[in-house]
Amino acid sequence: MKSRADVSLEKLNAWNKNTLGEHLGMEYTEIGEDYLVGRMPVDHRTHQPLGLLHGGASVALAETLGSVGATMYLDLEKQYCVGLEINANHIKSVRSGYVYGKATAIHVGRKTQVWEIRITSETGDLVCISRITMAVLDR
Repeated sequence: MKSRADVSLEKLNAWNKNTLGEHLGMEYTEIGEDYLVGRMPVDHRTHQPLGLLHGGASVALAETLGSVGATMYLDLEKQYCVGLEINANHIKSVRSGYVYGKATAIHVGRKTQVWEIRITSETGDLVCISRITMAVLDR
């Protein structure tokens, strides 16, 4: 199944206005047939007290990419989606720069979707791996 043809990076980045994603500096950078890529800065907004990327910030990026990725498959006048469950394994720490997340569709069904999100550092090291299950609801 392919995502909607009317989805663009400009539209997705405009959706970030006045959201957690905007506050944390998230931006979408690439749309594929079954994936979405974005990035988030590692700075004072996303640090924990020791100066490392906060695990919650990684999960926020993962949930944002998975949720928006899932939404790309829907007719927004008829449906919307919400997260049912998310998990994350934090693999490596990051102190500065950007982290990049790639959300890939694992299952796109009529009532549920499952997405895997791999977050990497600027050097390509795996920082966090996450999976989100989305419920697809009728309006």
